Amino acid sequence: MKLLTVEHSTIYRYRRPVQFGEHRLMFRPRDSHDMRLISTGLRITPHADIRWLHDVFNNSIAIATFDAPGERLEFTSTITLEHYGASYPDLNIEPHAAIFPFTYAGDEMADLGRTVERHYDDPEHKVLNWARRFLNPSGPTLTYEMLIAMTEAVKRDFRYGRRYDIGTQDPVETLDTREGTCRDFALLMMEAVRSLGLAARFVSGYLYDPALDGGGDSMVGAGDTHAWVQVYLPGAGWVEFDPTNGLIGGANLVRVAVARDPSQAIPLQGTFIGNAEDFLDMQVKVNVTTRQRGTLARAG
Repeated sequence: MKLLTVEHSTIYRYRRPVQFGEHRLMFRPRDSHDMRLISTGLRITPHADIRWLHDVFNNSIAIATFDAPGERLEFTSTITLEHYGASYPDLNIEPHAAIFPFTYAGDEMADLGRTVERHYDDPEHKVLNWARRFLNPSGPTLTYEMLIAMTEAVKRDFRYGRRYDIGTQDPVETLDTREGTCRDFALLMMEAVRSLGLAARFVSGYLYDPALDGGGDSMVGAGDTHAWVQVYLPGAGWVEFDPTNGLIGGANLVRVAVARDPSQAIPLQGTFIGNAEDFLDMQVKVNVTTRQRGTLARAG
């Protein structure tokens, strides 16, 4: 078990005071058996009224509304949590699903629904053909080993680069250029495993990099929000795969939101009333560190 603290700040700057529209925040991690919230804090400047809701995927959403205009808009979230995620977990996959291909049971398929369905055009079957590279041509394909190989191939063969443009890159473009952000790589792998008939979800959250605490190799994407993919394996459930870093399992991953599509798991989005040229820049900073257990407040 690790005791982690996540400090996430986002700052928007403008040339002149603008009126802020409604903002939607996905900062609060999902409590589970492998991750337990201890304390949370959220500070917004200028002052905002906040209401909370659960979206269709049961993600925790904060909606912020503003009265006062400003030249600067700042969001700061601080979270402490107990983290029990494992690296390369020993999965108890049901025998019929341990070898690919397999078929989901009818009662599971009814609930998995559109997580099995591809969402992006692939007219030349480039994503499908890339996914088929990980099938064993000379014998049975072990499902877990296939997914590990796909995850590690993205880490090995693709180049990571930060990008703050709105939206996520089309999977075919990511495959053609062999570069992208963590969100692009997660979407590519999600569409690849869906092309093989597996259920997959997009995950948004944070990455703990042990190198920042003086141990282990440095990871990519630790100073920002992070994204990866979950694949549903009967008997094992939703299993985490981080293609950006070649990580298997959730040992270093702090899960905030899961969704069918990246557009449904944007960490922070909102509007302002003004001219386009009024916007100057956006700064995002994320620190995820370990801490010693002390006297901690319970999560609100």
